[in-house]
Amino acid sequence: MKRQGGFTLIELVVVIVILGILAVTAAPKFMNLQNDARKASLEGLKGSIQGAAGIVYGKAAIEGVESVSSGKSVNGIPLAFGYPTATSAALGAAVNGLDTDWTCDAPAGGAIKCTFKGKTSYFDDSSDACYVKYTQAKSVSEAATTVVVAKGNSCK
Repeated sequence: MKRQGGFTLIELVVVIVILGILAVTAAPKFMNLQNDARKASLEGLKGSIQGAAGIVYGKAAIEGVESVSSGKSVNGIPLAFGYPTATSAALGAAVNGLDTDWTCDAPAGGAIKCTFKGKTSYFDDSSDACYVKYTQAKSVSEAATTVVVAKGNSCK
């Protein structure tokens, strides 16, 4: 008679234990992927806003209105020193698709905050915040700025 080859019960248990140990050490690394994805989305929005603001500034410079504080527009985008003003309408006109995935709110002080749709609680400056903040230009020598705020547990 031939002896049948195969795995013993002990060998199978050892393999399962090894796989369990690997799963326990690797799982925490993959648990934070959603947070990283949201932060990457914020960085992408920041890049889109900066790129759009640069294009608008270029068009304003071509038309010679880059030094005007307000009252001028380029392609229907209201300007402040050549950059889009900090309103949801101005940024929505400058950045394609901004209104579909993002909610933008202008609290005060020439700034606008954009966050994921349906996450309105992230519009604050508390310890838990997750948004992109666009501040319009305040003078000819000071360009518009875009900053990602991603702190605390709100990006989870």
